[in-house]
Amino acid sequence: MNKQLNILLVEDSEDDAALLQRALKKSGVQPFIERVETEDAMKKALKKQDWNVIIADYVLPRFSGLAALAVLKDSRKDLPFIIVSGKIGEETAVEAMRAGAHDYIMKGNLVRLLPAIEREMEEAIVRQKRRSAEDELRHSYNELAETTAEL
Repeated sequence: MNKQLNILLVEDSEDDAALLQRALKKSGVQPFIERVETEDAMKKALKKQDWNVIIADYVLPRFSGLAALAVLKDSRKDLPFIIVSGKIGEETAVEAMRAGAHDYIMKGNLVRLLPAIEREMEEAIVRQKRRSAEDELRHSYNELAETTAEL
């Protein structure tokens, strides 16, 4: 497996970013990672490039995983959002999932990261196809309603 993944990483630690990159390479992925630490940097990164996934630490000095999730929602992009943290408890993880995070992984268990990314990327494709089908159905319905109104 030699996949290229564009990853927007919300992380303040260069060491943790390197650890994540090493784990992905070990799994057979060629990651392109842009690391951001602030809301403004994340907004700029979302505008300048297409990303496959966003991975966020939960706790940062000037930002947080939940704030990063809110930035993603505001951007109206449908990207997998995975929290990778060493400091997240079960209750906090559940809160993050309820807020819209797609998964959470402990930094000590990065072997789960690639399967989670792959699963969530597939789910994003399914969501996109469903939205497209709904849009086509809505368009067809509107055309039918217009034609019927003209009769």
